[in-house]
Amino acid sequence: MRGRTLLVTGGSRGIGAAIATIAASRGWRVAVNYASNEAAATALVRSIGKAGGEAIGIKGDVGVEADVLRLFEAVDAAFGSLDALVNNAGVVDRKARVDEMSAARIERMMRANVIGSFLCAREAVRRMSTRHGGRGGAIVNVSSVAAVHGSPGEYVDYAASKGAIDSFTVGLAREVADEGIRVNAVRPGIVATEIHASGGQPDRIERLRGLVPMKREGEAHEVAHAILWLLSDEASYTTGAILNVSGGR
Repeated sequence: MRGRTLLVTGGSRGIGAAIATIAASRGWRVAVNYASNEAAATALVRSIGKAGGEAIGIKGDVGVEADVLRLFEAVDAAFGSLDALVNNAGVVDRKARVDEMSAARIERMMRANVIGSFLCAREAVRRMSTRHGGRGGAIVNVSSVAAVHGSPGEYVDYAASKGAIDSFTVGLAREVADEGIRVNAVRPGIVATEIHASGGQPDRIERLRGLVPMKREGEAHEVAHAILWLLSDEASYTTGAILNVSGGR
């Protein structure tokens, strides 16, 4: 993967940071997108550089089209080309039933988790597709096993947004399959990241660990390795696939 360029949205922490770190160690030039946590992104970029890798941090909200355009323009300016995109940016909200959800909450969820992925994929396709003069590439969308289980009583809106990502993955994969672009997704299960605390449930892993057949939570690097395989040439005949990385759940 040496010399190829990868953009990771929501890349400053958790799974995104693990993807960026491992990718850089394998020779990828990495663009780390972040929405607000500049300190975490700066520390990650510095860490990658100290390890001999090449990375830049780019601020932008993927749910805002103007920010997405600036994000991709920054990648163009820094690296001159784009070979892969990981649509990792996303949000979760506080535990709630559907009859307790506001329209603002639902709109925020869909904008960050669905519209953002569409906008970023659109810009990636414009750069990578052979139809547009590109040399091909790969996209991996980060879904969730919540798309299958529905997250009743917790985050049905989040689950629905990830169900949309699954459909988006299959449709886009078939749309650009003969243009040199592969599109796949991973569905993480319960993974030890800050997302649980940000959703107001810092004890969620402990409560749900017993529901996982492997009886443990996943680690960010385990999800990252699956994503990097899908981006690699080893997955050259894999497109439209949705890979569960969930301990069997």
